[in-house]
Amino acid sequence: MKCPKRHSWLFSSLTTMIDLMIMEKKHCGIYVHIPFCKQKCRYCDFLSAPGDSKCIREYVSALKNEIRGYKDSAADRVADTVYFGGGTPSILEPETVEEIVEALGESFDLNSVEEFTFEVNPGTVTYQKLKGYKAAGINRLSVGVQSADDEKLKLLGRIHSFKEAVECVEAVKEAGFINFSLDLISALPGQSIKDCERDLEKIIGLEPKHISSYSLIIEPGTPFFKDYGEGGEKRRDLPDEETDRKMYALTKEMLKSAGYDRYEISNYAKPGFFSRHNSAYWTGKEYFGLGLGASSLIDNVRYSNVRDLKEYIKDPKEHVIEERLDKAALMAEFMILGLRMVRGISKKEFERRFKTGFDEVYGKVLKKLKPAGVIIEEDDTVRLTDYGLDVSNSVFEEFL
Repeated sequence: MKCPKRHSWLFSSLTTMIDLMIMEKKHCGIYVHIPFCKQKCRYCDFLSAPGDSKCIREYVSALKNEIRGYKDSAADRVADTVYFGGGTPSILEPETVEEIVEALGESFDLNSVEEFTFEVNPGTVTYQKLKGYKAAGINRLSVGVQSADDEKLKLLGRIHSFKEAVECVEAVKEAGFINFSLDLISALPGQSIKDCERDLEKIIGLEPKHISSYSLIIEPGTPFFKDYGEGGEKRRDLPDEETDRKMYALTKEMLKSAGYDRYEISNYAKPGFFSRHNSAYWTGKEYFGLGLGASSLIDNVRYSNVRDLKEYIKDPKEHVIEERLDKAALMAEFMILGLRMVRGISKKEFERRFKTGFDEVYGKVLKKLKPAGVIIEEDDTVRLTDYGLDVSNSVFEEFL
């Protein structure tokens, strides 16, 4: 229906006001933590553990309560990405995921979500489950394969075989997911460079759009630490530092040859399929962390949820820790997270965000690092060299 000319200005003004209201909203990411898994992996130090059906139901109820509690504080924000991590989110039935998504929609503006990622363990999904996740709005999957060697999978404490991982990926494709990522771990006990090459060939053969490839880290408090940590009787089974570096270089070479662009220290993607959610973390975008032990960064304040499951179920907003980050901490975080990205950071963006000259803060640090061949300064951009990415931890220490 056409509106009379004499009222057209009103409709135009209303449209402009609505557009401005949308533009004024801050953009954010949403992370939802599902802490349950069928079996805790031997290398894992994430906040996760097995849980029975009753415990899962109670947790989901508490999680929905927490989500609904953000209705007012999230009113001026619009979500770009949603990420379900764990634990093993795929331990949930699609109906339960739909409940959580509905709760999210009640408190958050999800109309602009471009990427909705859901972590999947190959030992916990079926084709029907995957179809249900897709119907709930999920458009990207992160599949924890970790290795193409069954013996290594058993050693890691994974609940699936590589054959089951392949079947999972086939089901993922059949369910209509185009955008999916596979996780791979290298430098495993007893692993040779040839083994690493074979793993990469098999992972590439599954044709994911994205691959996250990490070297094994022996974390304190895990069963792996007892065996392979300092003083562990099996520590000699770990690849030495030189072999680890060769695996790292082999990974870069093989994935590049297969058409995967390295866009972050441990992440590779086909053009256009980088992880938008994780990239938001690395570029300092705000995010809401929901669930047990999850962290949020809102208005320069970091909020950390309680890590005790019973306490969380009792009251998810009780015992939340608040930490206001000062300017120095925010600048250091901007540099350290931003330099994880292959493209590096923008000095202009640094100065816009912190109202401080870049060289005034980090000029001396760059002067020290550039002769070492770990960092490059090109016009507005500061980024790590290939070698700098390889030794990034030591570089990051200079920005603390």
